[in-house]
Amino acid sequence: MSYDYDDDRTLRERIEANPRPALVWLAGVAVLLALELGRVARAIVYIGSLARGFLGGAAGVPGTVADNVAGSLGGAAGTVGAAITALLLLAVAAVLIKWLFVPVSLVNRLGLDTGEGRDEIIERGLITVALAVVAALVVFTPVGAALEAAIGWLTDALESAGTIQTLTQRDTIPNQGYRTPGGGWEGTFLGLSPAVAWAIRVFVIYAYSFVVAAWLWKGYEVFREHYREADWTPRDDSINRFRTHYWGIFGLAMVFAFVVMAIFAPSLGPVTAEANLYSPYEYEFQYLEGGELQTVTQGDANLASRSQGGSDNVGPLSYDQYDRWHPAGTNQDGKDLFTFLMYGARTSLVIGLTSIGLATAIASALSMITAYYKGLVDVLTVVASDTIISIPAFLLILLLNVLFAEADHPIMDIYNGGFLLALILAGVYWPGLWRSIRGPSLQVASEEWVDAAKSYGQSPGMTMRKHMSPYILTYIMIYASLMLGAVIIVTAALSFLGLGISPPTPEWGRAVSEGRQYISGSSWHISTIPGIMIVFVVTGFNALGDGIRDAIDPESEAGDASADAAATGGGA
Repeated sequence: MSYDYDDDRTLRERIEANPRPALVWLAGVAVLLALELGRVARAIVYIGSLARGFLGGAAGVPGTVADNVAGSLGGAAGTVGAAITALLLLAVAAVLIKWLFVPVSLVNRLGLDTGEGRDEIIERGLITVALAVVAALVVFTPVGAALEAAIGWLTDALESAGTIQTLTQRDTIPNQGYRTPGGGWEGTFLGLSPAVAWAIRVFVIYAYSFVVAAWLWKGYEVFREHYREADWTPRDDSINRFRTHYWGIFGLAMVFAFVVMAIFAPSLGPVTAEANLYSPYEYEFQYLEGGELQTVTQGDANLASRSQGGSDNVGPLSYDQYDRWHPAGTNQDGKDLFTFLMYGARTSLVIGLTSIGLATAIASALSMITAYYKGLVDVLTVVASDTIISIPAFLLILLLNVLFAEADHPIMDIYNGGFLLALILAGVYWPGLWRSIRGPSLQVASEEWVDAAKSYGQSPGMTMRKHMSPYILTYIMIYASLMLGAVIIVTAALSFLGLGISPPTPEWGRAVSEGRQYISGSSWHISTIPGIMIVFVVTGFNALGDGIRDAIDPESEAGDASADAAATGGGA
């Protein structure tokens, strides 16, 4: 059923006119969230702790500036320096808040007569003043204590909700148990063997993930059918073309499987990472030997279950002598390889999203700025990007990583070198992304609608955000997906060389390196399985990028740069 809406109606008004499809979809979302309420609550607490730590660090900057300035120029200068620093921080926060959370024009809502080209500056100033007032109330009035108490109460409530058992939690379908003298199993799901219980849990996790993805797609279809202003948009044709692009669908399936691995790593492994990888001597389990139950630590069991070629081997899809199930076998230290690989997927995803996210933000901003202003700004960006591109990417990444590692920089402690690697990759890959979208940026900057926005006095920032970025982001999405493959390859290569991600954080490249001496023997799986996973994931990202490109522009032909990127995982 379709509805005809006036063009000037907002989305809220269209939903109010026909609420039933939206309510049905939201009911489905509520059910899916309820099944994973504990996991969602834990995620919110974790994100909140990160945000709180970041805000606390930012709030301490003015005090640090005040102490440093006061030591040199006196107390009055320190106070002025702290005030200026605080205003600068609030101004930066105002820009982000306006961009992310304030889609309406505050100037129009307040009925202010500002003159041409001043709306954005005044709106940022208003948000900065509002933030300053809020900050003053929190710091100098009892509002701060009340807010702290409310946050503490909310945190306690979320932590309590986090203890609720979820559908995909490993305790819901446990696979760790021991064999009974009668030949059955104790402690596993329904008394099934650990292998079968683990397989059921993996199936449930992927089935739930698929339902979530399908329901999100259903939400888009509900919006398109009932609440979108236009009956047709170019995006509809792009989606229809992608549906018949089997290479792109293959890539989407590979990327989906990889993302699920990273998100549900704690549940997909047959044993917890804490017990098997990080602190194996702090965890004990029971097993049957000689008709009697024995107790042993995970660490001691790992020493007796090492895969080092010959008769010392626990291969894929097998049990060790302690009746522990190993879907991918064990590694040279006796640790479960599948658990290692699942957490390695999380490591690769975090580094990939962080680095490509930063590189995409830099490239997008510079592409719009250089296309809008041209001239000297464009020349300087060209020189900077050419300078970085002229240096072989892998050698530059290797050099910077070694320099920070040898200097024992504190940033190396964040994610065992993963955060530093993400920053280096972002700095190395933004020139390639910028070069890829420079042409489309120059093209859209010369379009009539951009000139019309300028003639109406719209600010440069608003023009870039509203009239240029939607066109450019479709292109950068293609190249970013190709670059993600490059990031995974580079991360694995550095770990293979003993650099990049340091132990105990799992990483696929280190698994390949540690098992290479056993590749021709019975313990071939230590290197081969993670190597195959790297190939499939990188191929998946490249295939997805090809599918998106062909869906958006069916007449596009992959140029030499795009072909090289696809062949090397994005240009690594």
